[in-house]
Amino acid sequence: MAESIAYTAVATSTGDGRNGHVRSSDGILDADVRTPKEMGGAGGATNPEQLFAAGYAACFHSALKASSKVHGVTITDSAVTAEVGIGSNGKGGFELAITLHVELGGGVSQEDAEKAVAVAHEVCPYSNATRGNVEVTLEVEVA
Repeated sequence: MAESIAYTAVATSTGDGRNGHVRSSDGILDADVRTPKEMGGAGGATNPEQLFAAGYAACFHSALKASSKVHGVTITDSAVTAEVGIGSNGKGGFELAITLHVELGGGVSQEDAEKAVAVAHEVCPYSNATRGNVEVTLEVEVA
């Protein structure tokens, strides 16, 4: 467990899980959730995988910006796209597979970009939570 918790997010799911509603304790997140059509559901609303992808992309992007400064890599133009796939684990349950697409511009070399992404992957809380548990693929593109 973390030495010192600086913030705790609280969200509650009501209704029928994947076909219900989620709301954060402060009301900023307040959304219906639906099983995607690709999984046999109705679709038409967000789902846990989209919410996870959004959180991971934002968190990793912050880790990338912060760690690159510390290690002398200047990033002026960047984007992180998280793809979160869900499928059978072959044991009657499900598992996730994640790909992080990192795009860097502003004259960063491929070597420096890969270094910055590797460092971000070591410090990002989502990366630390998934490490050894969920397959995470890193793809780095320099423009």
